[in-house]
Amino acid sequence: MSNPCSVQQPVPLSAPAPRRSVQGHVSWGSHRVSVGGQAPVRVQSMTNTDTADAVATAIQVKELAQAGSELVRITVNNDEAARAVPYIREQLDRMGVAVPLIGDFHYNGHRLLSDHPDCAQALSKYRINPGNVGRGEKGDRQFAQMVELAARHDKAIRIGVNWGSLDQDLLARLMDENARRDSPWDARQVMYEALITSAIESAHRAEQIGLRRDQIVLSCKVSAVQDLIAVYQQLAARTDHALHLGLTEAGMGAKGTVASTAALAVLLQQGIGDTIRVSLTPQPGEPRTQEVLVASEILQALGLRAFVPSVVACPGCGRTTSTTFQELAKQIDDFLRQAMPEWRSRYPGVEGLRVAVMGCIVNGPGESKHADIGISLPGTGEAPAAPVYIDGQKVHTLRGEGIAREFRDIVQAYIEKRFG
Repeated sequence: MSNPCSVQQPVPLSAPAPRRSVQGHVSWGSHRVSVGGQAPVRVQSMTNTDTADAVATAIQVKELAQAGSELVRITVNNDEAARAVPYIREQLDRMGVAVPLIGDFHYNGHRLLSDHPDCAQALSKYRINPGNVGRGEKGDRQFAQMVELAARHDKAIRIGVNWGSLDQDLLARLMDENARRDSPWDARQVMYEALITSAIESAHRAEQIGLRRDQIVLSCKVSAVQDLIAVYQQLAARTDHALHLGLTEAGMGAKGTVASTAALAVLLQQGIGDTIRVSLTPQPGEPRTQEVLVASEILQALGLRAFVPSVVACPGCGRTTSTTFQELAKQIDDFLRQAMPEWRSRYPGVEGLRVAVMGCIVNGPGESKHADIGISLPGTGEAPAAPVYIDGQKVHTLRGEGIAREFRDIVQAYIEKRFG
């Protein structure tokens, strides 16, 4: 009989093995972003400006790129938007923002790309929704027209299937086939199959028309966590195309953040996914960059990427009635994030820095020693002294009203010395 109190051997943990997808690239000018294969999982986002307003759109693309978005998608829904795209690209180039632009097309993409060749050339990638290109022979013709233009301009495409806009002819066909089965699938499984079949069949058509396999990215987006996990597990098992992950219409605030994290983390840990987007509904007045920060944090928390130095901070308790450590943690986090656009090129490797801002003597010194650089602020009833640790060694003790400023200066000096 086994002893219920016996200590079990720990299960070793390891980073997920990258899924073997085809590696391609999305490029603009000399700027090239590898996607798939052994390339890192890429973060992308989408503007919510009116694309016809070239200045506002270029500014938001720049903000998203500075926040860490490596690909930015813009809506191209009418002639005004299509005419604006080359000017958006031109303004970005003037600002030194080389991020590739993805054109999001629905219903009339075939016409817009044909009528506006400068738009077709300025974009680095086209997003095509097979459910929104038309039905029957008309849909086949318009899909082929967009793919031919992508091949002509040497552009990548994403075949983006969405359960809210499924190809109705395909869905009807699969429902008829299911009705003839001895043991019919339930409606949810038929929906999964429709999403996957639409993506894979469209990819095969694109290759027959003339696109290379490494120019094609697939996505099958749904809005429920368990549905997304199930669909992508099946899709990944049936194709080696690069895959874009995202919970469509994830929602607002904590709900959207938690749902996206729950779905994407499971798939990424299984090695599924080559690019990701967190589709958050912004809170009123909230910057669009919030979705980029969440996507980056998901990858960084899983150990798949490092984007900004991490700040470890305790949650606070009855031992930390002062808000000093909270204020300092926020100041340091804001300082590091705001500096990263410049630091990425100036201090290679700084994104892996670990900073601890702790609130009392219980875990403060220990966490500070484990970090590259850390500070343990005095909790309630403790002596008004804040020891600072660098590379595991206590090197300073700060006191007085200038602790925040002095610690920030110490962090800056450490970064310059270690990464400069």
